[in-house]
Amino acid sequence: MVKATFEKTLKKYVEKTSGNYVPKQFALRPELAGMRIYDEPLFGYVSTDDPIFDEFKKSGIIGPHFMTPREWLPDAKSVISLFLPFTLTVREANRIDMTWPADEWLHARIEGQLLQNGINRYIILLLERKGFSALSPMLDPRFSRKSPITKKKKEQDFYTSNWSERHVAYAAGLGTFGLSKNLITKKGVAGRYISVISSASFDSLERSYSDTYEYCIRCGACAKNCPVKAISLEKGKIHHLCSAFVDKTHEKHKPRYGCGKCQVAVPCEFQKPVE
Repeated sequence: MVKATFEKTLKKYVEKTSGNYVPKQFALRPELAGMRIYDEPLFGYVSTDDPIFDEFKKSGIIGPHFMTPREWLPDAKSVISLFLPFTLTVREANRIDMTWPADEWLHARIEGQLLQNGINRYIILLLERKGFSALSPMLDPRFSRKSPITKKKKEQDFYTSNWSERHVAYAAGLGTFGLSKNLITKKGVAGRYISVISSASFDSLERSYSDTYEYCIRCGACAKNCPVKAISLEKGKIHHLCSAFVDKTHEKHKPRYGCGKCQVAVPCEFQKPVE
């Protein structure tokens, strides 16, 4: 499949689809009706032959419960990864009160997730129409967030899954991890990730980095922003503290939730930071 045509079609879909704009009937404030959620996506690609997927199975990275692309789809040849950057409207709103998520961010998290699912389905449809097989692990019934390592929420190993969008984006050349465990791309960290595994063959995007945290300058801005001090230079991100705070936002805004303070007002919000 021609990569340029594929990307052009996807960019147009993200721009035009109604799912990228907050519906009037669900807007948390009247002025948020019609708010755009995502800007133009970044694309990454990685071959299913890449040995990095076997690395992800190692304990301390993800673990043996991680399913490689061919475990999901036996005839898979490529993994397509997309970074969907949040619009300036969403980002700016979430910088105003650093103790609680903005309404705009809550919409981006939930209505944005619905759009992510829609984009995944659209990619699968495009590929299947060309005669290729395709699936999104996030939409597959085999996807699991249950840790096979521990059932204790206060342990880091509790926060794992058998497919990681950020690790796959790292493999696909989109960026490296930061102190907050966000992935730093050339368009920054403020956004979301999706991926599709397919029998279509795409040239891999070169990983222009050799270290997992190469783009992070360890400035500590994300740690200062965190309302519950779940990030530190010494320990990185403490997942259970972050999760407990997000649960509180869900109690107040159900079905919405979120935080995202580590993704805004930081040097890596829009780009790879310059030390």
